[in-house]
Amino acid sequence: MNLEHAINDRRSIRGFTDQPVSKELLEEVIALANRAPSSMNTQPWHLHVLTGEPLERVRKGNTENMLAGVKPTRDIEDYSEYQGEHRKRQIEIAVQLFEAMGIERHDAERRQDWVMRGFRQFDAPVSIVVCFDRSLLANTIAHFDTGAMTYGLVLAAWSKGLGSVINGQGIMQSPVVREVAGIPEDQVILTCVALGWPDEDFVANSVVSRRRPVSNLTHFLGFVE
Repeated sequence: MNLEHAINDRRSIRGFTDQPVSKELLEEVIALANRAPSSMNTQPWHLHVLTGEPLERVRKGNTENMLAGVKPTRDIEDYSEYQGEHRKRQIEIAVQLFEAMGIERHDAERRQDWVMRGFRQFDAPVSIVVCFDRSLLANTIAHFDTGAMTYGLVLAAWSKGLGSVINGQGIMQSPVVREVAGIPEDQVILTCVALGWPDEDFVANSVVSRRRPVSNLTHFLGFVE
């Protein structure tokens, strides 16, 4: 698969088969993602790759805490609510997903189940917890660098036939993730990536989020028409 096809065809996968993903294949994916650029080649990222029993413990801890009303705790500053056009795009993708899944607006039970899927890492066979060095938390662009590597991760996975979704819900109970994964305190937990073999029968996997046209997001200067 060439780069253009990978970029254009990739989509977020939220339903997976139970087929395991080999450590060898994951190492290939990570090696590609590790080529991501970073500020002055600082390479601030660390990955913790969970499967099997450790991942089940994370799922259980996340789910139990959220259902018990435990306030989400993250290493990074909590998200503020999106407004304006950003909120509209956020709602649009939610509507696309709910329509694909046949989840009605009044169906509180199914809507709740959908939310809980995120805390369960979308039942994926692998979760990659993405971290960066805590010493770079203030006054650096380590967030940006680690984000570039994370995009490389999902692209590389797609090129190998794997599906994934960047999943902020999966680390909303960061103390659970840190304890199970043995993540040292000198690393900041940024996000996680649910990853595995796409379930072709899971209808939400067909959803492709819409993108703004280039003319809407780009300001060209100095070019001759």
